[in-house]
Amino acid sequence: MVNVEKFIDEAIQRIRDAAGEEKVVMALSGGVDSSVCAGIAARAIGDALIPIYVDTGLMRKGETERIRSLFSDMNLRVVDAGDEFFEALKGVTDPEEKRKVIGEKFIRIFEREAKRTGATMLLQGTIYPDRIESEGGIKSHHNVGGMPLDIKFKDVIEPLADLYKDEVREVAGGLGLPAEIQHRMPFPGPGLAVRMLGEVTREKVAIVREANAIVEECLVEEFRPWQCFAALLGLGTGVKGDVRLHGWIVAVRAIESRDGMTAEPLLLPYDTLTRMVSRITSEIPGVARVVYDVTPKPPATIEYE
Repeated sequence: MVNVEKFIDEAIQRIRDAAGEEKVVMALSGGVDSSVCAGIAARAIGDALIPIYVDTGLMRKGETERIRSLFSDMNLRVVDAGDEFFEALKGVTDPEEKRKVIGEKFIRIFEREAKRTGATMLLQGTIYPDRIESEGGIKSHHNVGGMPLDIKFKDVIEPLADLYKDEVREVAGGLGLPAEIQHRMPFPGPGLAVRMLGEVTREKVAIVREANAIVEECLVEEFRPWQCFAALLGLGTGVKGDVRLHGWIVAVRAIESRDGMTAEPLLLPYDTLTRMVSRITSEIPGVARVVYDVTPKPPATIEYE
């Protein structure tokens, strides 16, 4: 367990030492990792911190509006970059390539914003499992293995790089962050792009975004999973009314975990599963089938790509 007060004091000093008199742009996604980074960095360097939220077009339903509201007291810059990300992802089907394309696009946007503001440093909420999975070849995280080598920052500051997710949540509590942030489910940096197999398209994103929202509405409040979501596996056949449907197969995943390094499937009641299936297939016209994934980690990863 982390000594929260000591960690916060030391992280503040590390950020001050790294930043000096420079301005720092910060990747703020609204998850607990980046929110903790923002809370510590604001104490460390004040107005020299420039938090940036990039709307990739791959975010959860209502996410951008939520971020604007939650961080209205900060000098938050919101960058609408959806068109850029969809263009960069055209024709990309390999999971690792997706992550690298997204990682590079993020960095180029932060470089562009840094140039506009005079910032020379980048701050981001990389945590220890991100490093383990990227360096171990399990998958490239957009902020580690997915980052390009040729970046135009003097330094990248990662104050949480030695913490696990549960430790980050402890620090969030020590900072006095709202419970909504402290206990929020993880969301992948590449967003909904890694919750669909194959190429990323606006149609697929729209479907998986709605499916994710339904899964969260059905499960979060009642079961408090460590993480739950929907993913698109591909196209299959089904029937709606008397008409044969060639539609999407949606996989639902809900897991329990301590730090994300291992995970067990949440054993949901049958009536919960059927209610969730009914909502997804009736409220999203293009969905033909829903399956529930009970594979632990390992052998599976939590996300599908």
